[in-house]
This record gives sequence, structure tokens and C-alpha cells, in this order.
Amino acid sequence: MTNEKNQPYFIGIDIGTGSTKAIAMDCKGTVIADSQLYYSTQNPKPGYAEQDPEIIWNAFSKCITEIVDTLHYPPLSISFSSAMHGLIAVNKQNKPISHLITWADTRSEKIAEQIRKSKQAESIYKATGTPIHPMTPLCKIIWLRKNQPSVFKAAFKFISIKEFIWYRIFGVYETDYSIASATGIFNIKTLQWNKASLQLCNINAGQLSEPKPTNFIRKLTDNSILNSLSLSSETSFCIGASDGCLANLGSYAIDKGTAALTIGTSGAVRIASPKPVFNFREMTFNYLLDDKTFICGGPVNNGGNVVQWLFEGFLDIEKPTEKDYKNLFNQIDSIPAGSKGLIFLPYLYGERAPVWDGRASGVFFGIKPFHTQAYFLRAALEGICYSMNQVLQIVESSTSKIENLIVGGGFIHSKTWMKILSDITGKKLLVIETQDSSAVGAALLNMKAMKMIKNYSSLKPRISQIVKPDLKSSTVYEKYNSVFKNLFEPMKELMHKDYDIKN
Repeated sequence: MTNEKNQPYFIGIDIGTGSTKAIAMDCKGTVIADSQLYYSTQNPKPGYAEQDPEIIWNAFSKCITEIVDTLHYPPLSISFSSAMHGLIAVNKQNKPISHLITWADTRSEKIAEQIRKSKQAESIYKATGTPIHPMTPLCKIIWLRKNQPSVFKAAFKFISIKEFIWYRIFGVYETDYSIASATGIFNIKTLQWNKASLQLCNINAGQLSEPKPTNFIRKLTDNSILNSLSLSSETSFCIGASDGCLANLGSYAIDKGTAALTIGTSGAVRIASPKPVFNFREMTFNYLLDDKTFICGGPVNNGGNVVQWLFEGFLDIEKPTEKDYKNLFNQIDSIPAGSKGLIFLPYLYGERAPVWDGRASGVFFGIKPFHTQAYFLRAALEGICYSMNQVLQIVESSTSKIENLIVGGGFIHSKTWMKILSDITGKKLLVIETQDSSAVGAALLNMKAMKMIKNYSSLKPRISQIVKPDLKSSTVYEKYNSVFKNLFEPMKELMHKDYDIKN
């Protein structure tokens, strides 16, 4: 399959919510080709977030063939990363009878709230390691049973988008421990489907895929699929893991004292740990990367989407240009750290960690006559960073001290935003040179599974930027942070009343 010129390479492919991205990596850890295809999400009703699985299959296929066409020979192996929490119902003919319901879908909010208030809530959380939230297949399946009984009764299997593609290739329903550990239905201790969760859903284990380790490998013998993907019969497939877990691996945030922090449309803080980090009140997640590693942390709903709201709501700019972003951050730069007491709760789109409340809303607090538009703009970014810091502190309090944050996402293109985050967290931020971290992580997992590398630390990233906190600004932020952390609870009941009136 290879010769001196055609050195073996691996494809890591990340099946995301906004796009599918594939990278080709050689055995030295260098990315030698990439491909990406975008698609949209449908929101037919408030709270709904759905996608067509066929469109995602087509994107997957095209990304693979584009890389093979670019390099002119097939990969040694392909490994999968995938978005978590998605759900598709398929019938006995193995055809989808629902759209892909994505992680962003909140239609089962009331069901999640009922489970959180139940006597078995804590035991289910500690068995599955998954926050009880409408994002999870646990809540989605119960919602289908109660609201779409015909779909629920006709469902032969309940699967994720990765399982949909895996079945299309191999004709078997299998899922990896990582994706399974994000469902709320999988026991992360026994590595089997969790009986209490199955009972809540009113389904049996046979209606779910067979769980497999994340380094599980299959070979493909179907020539029609091989030809359609431009692959060789020598190409193997590694089932891989979830996008969040692989993002940590792909950004090399797997060592003690290091966390990965991303701010894209939404955001997350994640650390690698040899054991779960349970916190029932704030519901840190605990997803499996491999047999020795959990990725623990918390996700937030509000990140870059808040900045988009600022452009539309404050600046009347629907499609901001690079110049618009520059002007925004120039305005923010002119305002002192802490925005002179103007504090923003950034829960515009409800919130996951640490409040886990789909009815939460955004709030500006401490408004005074001298607070001009520029103050509101800066306070909004500070609010996002306060929220990320809150999740970081929860994770840190349950593990060991975190010295470095390996950061990623769109926010790293703004020096201003990164400085605010570094000053609020008091941590050093590291930006590494990488392509899509989840796709890179998938390739690294595959290389280790095939014994091409002994361990993940065999390959080290190049650091392109370091941002260190300013002590004076950090001191100011520490004072305001104590106010931020205590704002939500007194307002929670009023937020719920307001939400119910609006809806």
C-alpha cells in the first residue's frame, strides 16, 4: 500500500454539529492534508435543533475522498471523532425515522428538571458521569416516548450520528465507550448500559448499540463502500471517541496541571483524570477517552454566540467583518478591567455548567450613568470569562492545581479577549499550533491503537503564543468575581417566571 515516497498516514475525521472536518497526519504527527464541509441545523420549533443524517454522511464521504484524491493513495487507518449527545431513531429496516436531534436541542428541559429533582438523580449521575440535562439521549428518548409515541414504538435502535455512519460502513451497530459515556444511559464503572437509565427510558439494552473500547479496530470488506470512499482493503477503521475528549488529546492537554479551555460558539473546560470527578451540585461531566483516562469538566452554552448578539443588538451589524471585530475590541480596550462594577450574567441561551438551567437568562448588574456602550461591550466579554472561570474553579477544587490553560476556539484570534481571560483566571494561556484538535486527537488515538506511537506524549506540539496574567488586573477581577458567583441564585426564581411568561 505504501512505498518510500508514499509514507503511511492516518485520517482523523471529526463529525461535528456545524461541519465535518478531516485531517491527514503522518507518523511524525505532521498534518499533511485536510478537508472540511459545512452544513446547517434546522430549528422547526423553539428549542428544537435537528439535522439530516444523510447530509452528514455525504459530508463524511466527501471529506475522506478529498483527502485521498489530494494525496493520491489511501490511508493506513481512519479514526472517528464525533459530537456528543445526538440521537437518531431507526426502524427495523435500519432507516432513520427521526432527524438527528443534536446536543443543542432543549425540548426535553422539563423532563431533565423532573429527573434532577427525583430521588434517583444523584445515583444516575454518579453511575453515568453525565450531567442530567436536555442535551442527553436519556432525556431525549423519554421525550420521544411521551410526545412522539409512534416514533418511539417503531424504533428498533436509538443511535448517535457516529453509529449511523459506522452502520453504513460495516452493517453493525457499535458505539465507543466515549460517546456512550455522554448519553446518561451508560455505566462508566461497569462499561455496560445502566439499568436504572434503561428503566427510565422504558427501553432495553438491545435497542442500543454494543459498546466498544475507543481503540477498537475493524477492517472493511465491502468493495462497493471501499470504492465509494477511494480506500484500499488494507485501510482499517478505529472507532475513536467523542469530540470533547479528543479535543483534549489533540491539543495535548492530558498532563497533570494542564486544562483545555475552548470558546467557540459555546465553550468548555476539560482536564484529563485517571478517575471521575463527581460534583452533583454543579454536575461536572466525566467522559471516557480510553481505559485509563477520563476527560472531566463542564460545558457552557454562551461564548461566541454572545459576541454575535453584541454585534446585532448593540452595534446593528448582522454580518460582522474583520474590521468590525477590530473596532469592537478597540472599544473594549479603552475600558478598565472590571468595567467599573458593571457585571454581566451571560446566560442568553440558557446555561449548562455550572447552573444547568435552560430557563436562565442574561442580566446586566450594577448599571450606573457613566456606563457607556463600550462598558457594556467589555462587561459582556468579562461575563463569558467569569463563567468559564467558575467552571474552571469547580474542576480545580476537585482535582489538583491547574497551572496552564491550553486554549482554542475563535476567541484566540483576539489578544484583548485572551488577556481578559488570563487576568480573570490568573492562569497562563498557551496557544498551540494545530489544525482541528478533535480530528488530530482521533488520529493520535488511532496511532497509539496501532502501536505507531508508544504514548501520546511521544509527539509534542509547538506553542505559538503565551499570554500571562497581569497581577493588578487579576486583583480587580477577583473582587468582582465574588459578586458574579452570587448573582444567579437570588434571580433564579424571577428568571423562571419571566421565561414562563414569554413562552
